[in-house]
Amino acid sequence: MFSKITLVSVLALGALGACKSDKEASRAEADNTAKNKRDEAVTPTADNAVAQSSDLDVTQKIRKGVMDDDSLSTTAHNCKIVVENGKVTLVGPVKDATEKARVAQIAANVVGDKNVINQLEVTN
Repeated sequence: MFSKITLVSVLALGALGACKSDKEASRAEADNTAKNKRDEAVTPTADNAVAQSSDLDVTQKIRKGVMDDDSLSTTAHNCKIVVENGKVTLVGPVKDATEKARVAQIAANVVGDKNVINQLEVTN
């Protein structure tokens, strides 16, 4: 009897460990910390963007468009959208070239093609 209980316990703990590993791997894929630090020196970020209400309005419209697009991955939904003096800079990873183009198109629909700097990176 004792050996059956021990075996069940070991199997349950093993399954728990496997679930934890999957979650940790998923978090690691979504972690952009290293890229963020690299990009700070050359790319505008939301925390140092000019706080003009018109820029804030543009940012909100683009973010809403990106979030409302169910064809985009979570990674694309989390891209950085920085607006300074009406110019939009898109930064961060996306799943593929289609997402890169789609996010840029959403921004261009708000501010026009000439005002979008697309620095999104395809991760695959």
